[in-house]
Amino acid sequence: MRENWWKINPDTLIDTPFLAVYEDRIRFNIERVIGAVKGDTTKLRPHIKTHKMGEILELFKIYNIKKVKCATIAEAELAALYDIPDILLAYQPVGIKAERWVSLLQKYPESLFAAIVDNLDSAKALDKLAQENNLILNVYLDLNTGMNRTGISVSEDWSALIEKILKLKNLHFSGVHIYDGHLKGTVEERSAAASEPFFAVSEQIETLQQKLDYELKIVAGGSNTFPFYANQENVESSPGTFVFWDINYTNNLPEQNLRPAAVLVGTIISKPTQSTFCIDIGYKAVASENPIDKRLVILNDENLIPVSHSEEHLVIENQGKNEYKVGDTIYAVPYHVCPTCALYNTVQVVGKDHLIFDEWKVAARARKITI
Repeated sequence: MRENWWKINPDTLIDTPFLAVYEDRIRFNIERVIGAVKGDTTKLRPHIKTHKMGEILELFKIYNIKKVKCATIAEAELAALYDIPDILLAYQPVGIKAERWVSLLQKYPESLFAAIVDNLDSAKALDKLAQENNLILNVYLDLNTGMNRTGISVSEDWSALIEKILKLKNLHFSGVHIYDGHLKGTVEERSAAASEPFFAVSEQIETLQQKLDYELKIVAGGSNTFPFYANQENVESSPGTFVFWDINYTNNLPEQNLRPAAVLVGTIISKPTQSTFCIDIGYKAVASENPIDKRLVILNDENLIPVSHSEEHLVIENQGKNEYKVGDTIYAVPYHVCPTCALYNTVQVVGKDHLIFDEWKVAARARKITI
């Protein structure tokens, strides 16, 4: 691995703070994920919540990844704008959001859209809306395997709910959706915890499928359980963070051997004491939902430790012997890259030559594109 891969030629630096992404590393990570499914890209439905960028959707198409998952109407519209053929909204559309969903389908008829539901009332509401607009809506049943965020519990009679959804004339039942981001531990522990509910679900889906004249899909997992689902038959896996990776997953999912590809770039703006300096990567420049020791890791020097954080300032204690001066550039990898990326309108794209050569828009950080 190239030493100091993160350093940017100062001739191309812009005002800080900014988020830099490294295209060669993004490509490496995409290729690693494709390798995990043994080259069968039909088994991949990556989540686009991490990057929210059309340019990365273009990269997906280059690598023959033609299905995505998303969490917002804006992300779904971005995917349609970039001609992704198959788009799953892994979020139950209700109320005004359901009306926006229908408008999206009407505006982009060339894309195949689907959404999730987890109860009969929501399914009926979508069915009614579909009838009023002369549409057939594709839906997946959202299953709760323990995260307790959304979905009908797998301990309930969820197959009975499917039978009721099948009777709704303007809904097409496509399969089931599972997200088990709550699973932690070693890869063996995560795989073991995912396997028990998954195999039970698979068995019931196979039984149900025998009654139907079409194949049902299982869309499952995120980054934590990707190694498990990548090895299952007839499953679409949905990792998302893999494109950029971050410190959290570098530390906790080491078996995936992915490379951080997004770096925060800041500047030392003050040295209030002999042992501390302040940089311009405040709350508004990096995701700050975690304690201060889990917000970023500085790449320049392992002895630079964050000690205080506010909206536009990050105070660093220098516990080593290297000297730093006002105006020096500081590079850091975010602990949680997904909400960090959403803080920026654009990212700077860095090539192998350490030069910034392009700027990509984080288009779907907006809650609305046109719909």
